[in-house]
Amino acid sequence: MTESAESSASEYCEEKFVIAVSGLPGSGKSTLAKLLAKELRLRYVSSGALFRRLAKERGMTLLEFTKLAEKDYSIDRMIDNEARKEAMKGCVVVDGHIAGWILKDLAHVKVYLYAPREVRVSRIAARDGKSLEDALKEVIERDRSESKRFKEIYGIDVNDLTVFDICINTATFGIEETLRITLEAVREVARKKLKDRAHKQG
Repeated sequence: MTESAESSASEYCEEKFVIAVSGLPGSGKSTLAKLLAKELRLRYVSSGALFRRLAKERGMTLLEFTKLAEKDYSIDRMIDNEARKEAMKGCVVVDGHIAGWILKDLAHVKVYLYAPREVRVSRIAARDGKSLEDALKEVIERDRSESKRFKEIYGIDVNDLTVFDICINTATFGIEETLRITLEAVREVARKKLKDRAHKQG
């Protein structure tokens, strides 16, 4: 990172910047969120990682834990409350399927990533060392379950993307291109924020 880039990055933490990255499993949200956090010197928080950790602690597979979450809404509420607590501290990039919705009043920039199901399945199979058949089963079940849970718990329609500032097809754009597009959006928001503050102070 250049000296000017380092200076710019430090401003995001000074401004308590919050970025929410959402998307279905295998969309690339965690990869992007980690890169954004590193580039902008922000903290990184993953709702999905917490969900997977809880599943592991209970000795359950993701699918088993997903089915449990359909019966026990306290699991999602606890995870999402943690995301909000971290966002309220500022200086953070939060990734999660519904991060954009639950942080819509806290996030300065909300990003949604998507890709065709077959692309997501291929990524998950490669990432987790699963067969395509097992990965497809997992994706179908998680998509169905999460859509149902978030509608019933929060009234969120995961197909309504109007809350987001930018939506990117990660099957069309590679991770470096996706990062560049997102960084430009973040920088534009930061410029407007600083301009508005200077106007108020003037």
